[in-house]
Amino acid sequence: MGNASGFYGDRFDAVREMLTGGELDVLTGDYLAELTMLILGRDQLKDPAAGYAKTFLRQMEEGLGLAHERGVRIVANAGGLNPAGLAEALRELAAKLGLPTRIAHVEGDRLPPGEGVVTSNAYLGGAGIAACLAAGADVVITGRVTDAALVTGPAQWHFGWGPEEYDRLAGAVVAGHVLECGTQATGGNYAFFADHDPALFRRPGFPVAELHADGSAVITKHAGTGGLVDVGTVTAQLLYETAGARYPGPDVTARLDTARLAQEGTDRVRIHGVTGEAPPPTLKAGLNRLGGFRNEVVFVLTGLDIEAKARLVREQIEDAFTGTDSAPADVRWELARTDREDAATEETASALLRLVVRAPSPDAVGRTVTGAAIELALASYPGFHVTAPPGKGAPYGVFGTAYVPAADVPHTAVLPDGTRQEIPAPARTLALTPVPGPPLPPPLAYDSTRRTPLGRIAGARSGDKGGNANVGVWVRTDEEWRWLAHALTVETFRALLPETAGLPVVRHVLPHLRALNFTVAGILGEGVASQARFDPQAKALGEWLRSRHLDIPEVLL
Repeated sequence: MGNASGFYGDRFDAVREMLTGGELDVLTGDYLAELTMLILGRDQLKDPAAGYAKTFLRQMEEGLGLAHERGVRIVANAGGLNPAGLAEALRELAAKLGLPTRIAHVEGDRLPPGEGVVTSNAYLGGAGIAACLAAGADVVITGRVTDAALVTGPAQWHFGWGPEEYDRLAGAVVAGHVLECGTQATGGNYAFFADHDPALFRRPGFPVAELHADGSAVITKHAGTGGLVDVGTVTAQLLYETAGARYPGPDVTARLDTARLAQEGTDRVRIHGVTGEAPPPTLKAGLNRLGGFRNEVVFVLTGLDIEAKARLVREQIEDAFTGTDSAPADVRWELARTDREDAATEETASALLRLVVRAPSPDAVGRTVTGAAIELALASYPGFHVTAPPGKGAPYGVFGTAYVPAADVPHTAVLPDGTRQEIPAPARTLALTPVPGPPLPPPLAYDSTRRTPLGRIAGARSGDKGGNANVGVWVRTDEEWRWLAHALTVETFRALLPETAGLPVVRHVLPHLRALNFTVAGILGEGVASQARFDPQAKALGEWLRSRHLDIPEVLL
């Protein structure tokens, strides 16, 4: 099984690369994310026939023929809010190309929206995909399924797994989680890229999973493609956007604390030992609503007296807001000291002062803000200018989650002949409870330390789940693990990342991966679409942590 898309907007020619670059039985594509659902929802408000990933349809102009020639099935969640609409568009395309492609889709994830909600979708599992493939589908289009369902569905179909073969399903979930973000499993966004030949990372190939009947898998990539597959790249992706030892889904709850990795040759990593449990009785649902309107202005402060310049323009802007009836409800300032003393270029002599405003109405973030900023052009700090002229503001979204009984959510496979097959909810479920923390390894003995960045020995990957963020941190040797497990406590984590102070932080220990996974609640406000933070998806939170200095034992350096 190969992957050709990690998000809506990923490398367009990846479908061709994957279909022509090596052997495949199934090609998957993940096009959906929290923000994507909001984008598709806004598209559908303008055109009810929209709501799916148009890029995928264009990729299939060539991909359908290549897949037909090679006997490759295609499974993608590009249907978004309108899987039936995309399936019909694909049928029209196949007819135009003269291909006998059999197309099916999965629906039922879309829930009745509440007041003010643009999109409301439950995360379905892979059983509907399996039913479509069993009925002979060459292409299966879904809406909001879990990312891993794109792998668990074909695995259930191919191996004939029953719904309660939890260990096998859990292995497929882990493999699916590694594949779902495309090149992040093959060296993309990899913490230790600088330890390798830079040429490897210019154009990473997309990942392939060789899945076995017992649920184990080998992660690899097509021969001759760029990138790297090693224990580190797979560990990084396993930690991405996860939390504790239990990784719940609609098919199974996978125990991440049981996953073991082994290098089995160049660009081949085996995942084995994963155990599973019955899925929880509820399905997660993602809800997007419009939160209001937003605008921002970035002032450039150059040279001397940076703090005084920032204070002056801030007071001037806030005075202007005070004198109007349509002042923004939420005003935030952030000063980034990107300036250097005695700088050789003007840009490196400059700091950035970012003003972000939010309000329920567009007027309060439009003329009120742009007027206040532009009217200061000749009346504020010396060297006044902004990075771009302020605009009229734009709507922003808010992401939230809810949990609904799995039995209350329809899960329907619409087979190639139009037959509708209802997928039953799991007969057995198990409510989620925390896993007791495992014993820590014996502390490392050492005589001396050196103050140096944590990233000299530790990798990290971070990401978002709604308003929360996770930071996975791992090391490569048992000796490093004996130090990290004791040194990087929640208290130390908070001290290294002061933005997390006052927020709930939970540490999860995953010894088989030599990893710690920290979840930080609320750091991203109301989710990526609200853009509450400089790095709204926490993509670089882990790299900030790696750059912070700690007293690290000399024996590890």
